[in-house]
Amino acid sequence: MRSYSLVAPAKINLYLEIIGDRPDGYHELVMVLQAISLADKIEISSIEIDAISIKCDHPGVPDNQNNLAYRAAALMAEQFPHAIARYGGVEIKIQKTIPIAAGLAGGSSNAAAVLVGLDLLWELGLTQGELQELGGQIGSDVPFCLEGGTALATGRGEVLSPLANLDQLYLVLAKYHNLQISTPWAYKTYRQQFSHTYVSATQDLQSRRDRVHSGPIVAAVMHQDGAEIGRLLHNDLEKVALPEYPQIQQLRQMIGTQPGVLGAMMSGSGPTVFGLVQSQAEATQVMKTVRGQIPDPELGLWTAKFISQGISLV
Repeated sequence: MRSYSLVAPAKINLYLEIIGDRPDGYHELVMVLQAISLADKIEISSIEIDAISIKCDHPGVPDNQNNLAYRAAALMAEQFPHAIARYGGVEIKIQKTIPIAAGLAGGSSNAAAVLVGLDLLWELGLTQGELQELGGQIGSDVPFCLEGGTALATGRGEVLSPLANLDQLYLVLAKYHNLQISTPWAYKTYRQQFSHTYVSATQDLQSRRDRVHSGPIVAAVMHQDGAEIGRLLHNDLEKVALPEYPQIQQLRQMIGTQPGVLGAMMSGSGPTVFGLVQSQAEATQVMKTVRGQIPDPELGLWTAKFISQGISLV
């Protein structure tokens, strides 16, 4: 039985701005995305029967088409029927470390790993661009998860412009296991409350994208200025999530005021909060302090490092 083991890193948003509606029903976004060392492990193996099997060590992860990893395998089987006919079906084992429903793109990263794994398993020889095009059909975060590193993302998040890699920063992440935020809810609620701020003309959308591309947050990334990046962290979805979920606001406030923290923010649609620091020792100390102040067993805490790669072989 042939198999491959892959590392599927999580991602955080350093910047998320919603600038308008798109004709396809999604939002037009400008984001700065960053891959981090918190990662799942994916093992992908050929099986003799013509089927897709998903197994995961986390009971909250579905084993059907509701799982993005399953959908990635189904898309590959649809696109390359000769490959599944030749090599047989596939078994996908997911070892979860990234918390689920956390705004950290765990599901998207798993899907990206399946695309890479099947490309290898079925000897397809796809280019990175071809894999990213397939990934965009599964979810907006999948193309970035394939590439990793640091990138400016526009469109609905699938149009990527690589930036200088930030691999000298660390972070502490915090999420209540029993707290989940629906991404559709977050964007729908934002639209209901803030659609009056949207721009719609094509030239205005391009102007807003260009403004971020040449703006302070990208300049801070290019200059590897951790303190400035921390100061410029921004996420429009905090405007709807923090008032609705005071636990997130509390975490953000607590982490953001710890010694050594350069900045704190909710990632993506939440509910994970992260704080940026400049060393592993500082990340560990912040984690210990937050644990001491919030001894709730439902609060998960992790430390991680910025990394410059996406999906990789073990």
